[in-house]
Amino acid sequence: MSSCSEVSMVLLVSLFVTSLMAMTASAGNFYQDFDITFGGERAKILNGGQLLTLNLDKFSGSGFKSKNEYLFGRIDMQIKLVSGNSAGTVTAYYLSSEGPTHDEIDFEFLGNLSGDPYTLHTNVFSQGKGNREQQFQLWFDPTKAFHTYSIVWNSQRIIFLVDNIPIRVFHNLETIGVPFPKSQPMRIYSSLWNADDWATRGGLVKTDWTQAPFIASYRNFQASTTSTNSLTEQSAWQTQGLDAAGRNRIRWVQQKFMVYNYCSDLKRFPQGLPVECRRSRF
Repeated sequence: MSSCSEVSMVLLVSLFVTSLMAMTASAGNFYQDFDITFGGERAKILNGGQLLTLNLDKFSGSGFKSKNEYLFGRIDMQIKLVSGNSAGTVTAYYLSSEGPTHDEIDFEFLGNLSGDPYTLHTNVFSQGKGNREQQFQLWFDPTKAFHTYSIVWNSQRIIFLVDNIPIRVFHNLETIGVPFPKSQPMRIYSSLWNADDWATRGGLVKTDWTQAPFIASYRNFQASTTSTNSLTEQSAWQTQGLDAAGRNRIRWVQQKFMVYNYCSDLKRFPQGLPVECRRSRF
């Protein structure tokens, strides 16, 4: 199959899945599910709780967190990122526990100059240790419409998905000494903030405050956990892995759109790559 045909096929699947989710899933309510954590009126809940927007200006960013904690589950959020010249900004969307030995599962969207692609930064922390970064450039413009960003977290693995297309898997490899997040409940967090010391081209491109306020929008939050779903629905995420089609899709994403993988960074790990890098990725 040609590269053009591959892109077209995945885009069609992506659009179909996004539309299906929007039609069949009942949206969460931001008033009921989340608290504003900082930024005051820069964070706004609109449309009766169906839409949330975060704003960043030269004085402050803004953020929110979930009222509930989760220990395993599937988390879905539709996000429309800051448009135009978003250089220097970071939109973070992640799960995290608290404390010095916290666990964390990260999506971070690093802003860009107008016309350049966003960088999607992912990371996994377990027992306070991270340094497991993988970065991607998306196959669509994430500022033109809402797209669904999902985390599947069960006892065997963590799967990062974009419009239900897997982009990364982090396996439970405790049997070879790799800590895995499994015992600390985590809340959902999101924030929009200025990080122009590193976010765009390593900090070479600074935030253009004449473009402020910068705005990111959220809708259709879903949390599928043991306490929110029927037994049938639970089993889907509790045992979810990658079938042959999923492995083909993640391979396509990582070959075409991955721009950094800690498991390939020999300069960073001169004494040898982390042990999990020597095992199967998918």
